[in-house]
Amino acid sequence: MAAEHVDSELAPFACRAALSRGRLVSEAESPSRTAFQRDRDRILHSGAFRKLKYKTQVFVYYEGDYYRTRLTHSLEVAQIARSICRALRLNDDLAEAVALAHDLGHAPFGHAGEEALNQAMSPYGGFSHNEQTLRILTRLERRYAEFDGLNLTWETLEGVIKHNGPLLPVHLGCTLPPTILDFQHHFDLHYDSWPSAEAQVAALADDIAYDNHDLDDGLRAGLFTIEEVATLPLVGPIVDALRLKYPRLERPRLIHETIRRLIDAMVSDLLEETRRRLDQNGARSSDHIRRAGRVTVAFSEEMVKQEGVLRAFLMERMYRHYKVNRETSKARRVVRDLFSLLMDEPPCLPTEWQGYLAESEIGGDQEGVKRARIIGDYIAGMTDRYALLEHRRLFDMDAKV
Repeated sequence: MAAEHVDSELAPFACRAALSRGRLVSEAESPSRTAFQRDRDRILHSGAFRKLKYKTQVFVYYEGDYYRTRLTHSLEVAQIARSICRALRLNDDLAEAVALAHDLGHAPFGHAGEEALNQAMSPYGGFSHNEQTLRILTRLERRYAEFDGLNLTWETLEGVIKHNGPLLPVHLGCTLPPTILDFQHHFDLHYDSWPSAEAQVAALADDIAYDNHDLDDGLRAGLFTIEEVATLPLVGPIVDALRLKYPRLERPRLIHETIRRLIDAMVSDLLEETRRRLDQNGARSSDHIRRAGRVTVAFSEEMVKQEGVLRAFLMERMYRHYKVNRETSKARRVVRDLFSLLMDEPPCLPTEWQGYLAESEIGGDQEGVKRARIIGDYIAGMTDRYALLEHRRLFDMDAKV
């Protein structure tokens, strides 16, 4: 009954919980929550989600309590996604589930950690946070009596795996990452089609949150000034209008007012462009969105251009700042050291993880690949501070084991 009540208020092209394609392992439906609400709740209660509190967004967690982590970023993405979905009459529960899950597969230390782990694992198939997210959602969360993973609905898994668009290698006949390819044999997520409108909303909500909150963190960290940011075409008019209306506004309030107006400008542009595209394609169902042949939820061309200028500024002045470079350099060394030592000396793994090695029946030509995958799972699941602590335990002779 819960699903029908929620679904009755949605647009024709929205995903409906009552029409979900189901779960890999069949379960009785909840009388009080829709299928997508249950997905959201399972993600929120997962161990992987809690770990996001101490995983880097840009600054390593100990740099300051104010700066974003993967957890705060995911919550902010979910809030923006829900707001957009309500305006478009899409299923905000599904978008929230996708938004909350989209970063679960990230290694410690942000992109630096992922790059280092991918490089270390390159002889064994590499590492990608998108594939790792699927591993977490379908294998590594070992909490339920009847299945591994969270047993999420088809729509949530589709949205997480394809939130940045179709996985075109399927269409082109290329090889997908092993976990994604293997899961396809059990639960066909139609990797070569566009995802639902809700998943597309979650993807752009991620971009909006990323741009604005990194800008906010960079300003408050003193990596650049509000005067420098005001030279950007997307930000300048907002700062000028604020200074005209509030000439004595102190810097912290000016930063906050700038960021919130910038988020509003990007969301408003997205809504206008998306409504235009919906009118053009005449979508009458969620499958029409998937078969549209192009993205439906989108920014205007002008916004894409202006966002590109903002991202270039952040790349140069924030992500490549020498203070950030120093931290990411250390982070890469920590990840490489951990992977190398554990590959050479698997008995140094905790007892539980040695058990996973034994369960995998390692042998023959695949020994190195299977070992690397399990060690990759172990390292990817670490928080920043746990990775630093584990590195100290393994490499510092004075550290307590």
